[in-house]
Amino acid sequence: MTDIDPKMTGELEAAVFRRLVDHLRTHADVQNIDMMNLAGFCRNCLSNWYMDAAREKGVELSKQASREIVYGMPYDEWKAKHQKEASPEQLAHFEEVRPRDEH
Repeated sequence: MTDIDPKMTGELEAAVFRRLVDHLRTHADVQNIDMMNLAGFCRNCLSNWYMDAAREKGVELSKQASREIVYGMPYDEWKAKHQKEASPEQLAHFEEVRPRDEH
C-alpha cells in the first residue's frame, strides 16, 4: 500500500465521500430500499454515520440536518419528489437482509 500521511488520507476520504453523495443526488431514481437490499446501506445510513462522526467530534447535528447534508435538500422534500412505494417483494427482502444493530 502506498504511504499516505494521515492529513492527506483524511482529505482523500472527504473527497470520496463528497463524490459518493453527489453521485447519489444525481441518481435519485435509485431507491433507498434497493440500496439496502443490495448493499446493506442507504442514504439514511450515510446521514446517520455523518451525525455519529459529528457527535464523536463534539458537534451536535440533528437527524434532519445530517439528512439534508446527504440528500441536498430537506428529507421530506426528497421523499415527495423521489421516493416510490416499496413493493411487497422489496419489503420482504429488506426484512431478510436489514441490519439489526444500526440506527
